[in-house]
Amino acid sequence: MSWPLVIEDFGSRIATVWSELRPATRGLVERALQSGSPQPIRNFQYDARSDIELSKLLTVLDDRLAEKRDVLDPETIAKLRSVAETCAAVLLEKTESAEVFTQLVRRAQSQRDYKRIDVLADVLNSRFPPGEICELARSEEVVVRELANEALARCPVSSLAGLLGDPVDADVARAALRRQVVEYGSEEARELLSVLDDRES
Repeated sequence: MSWPLVIEDFGSRIATVWSELRPATRGLVERALQSGSPQPIRNFQYDARSDIELSKLLTVLDDRLAEKRDVLDPETIAKLRSVAETCAAVLLEKTESAEVFTQLVRRAQSQRDYKRIDVLADVLNSRFPPGEICELARSEEVVVRELANEALARCPVSSLAGLLGDPVDADVARAALRRQVVEYGSEEARELLSVLDDRES
């Protein structure tokens, strides 16, 4: 970022959300903007509140970009887009929240950014716990649901087995095990399903 970040240039709503960020979260965005990448901030203490703050900031930035009235000049729009993309990149790098994941998928869809959707798909198995992926598998968003079900089909059988006692996640976990049997010929998944069927018969 070779230009000074004057957040007030983007309008009062964004300025208000920016002012409500904790200094650490604000610094996180500023450092990512300066470096052009969220990579150098790996050591930053990231938590659920950072997720909420950055998600809210991204929402108001995207809303501002989508507004047709009160058109901003091209330079300000370019800066606004840069801040929004940086915010999204930080969330992509850090989030473990089903809600934020859904927001990022919806955003990538609206931009027809299929490469970003592929990256989000990879993030699911590497960062999200199976219970959180199950929540995504129940999403009303079709693409989110498909990505989550695909991720569950690649989960270790032992991880899915741990969800079978959960009244909310059991059905999703069982469906993932069936998919592992059908699509990947998993003997381990087949044996587990057989044990379950025996118990219930």
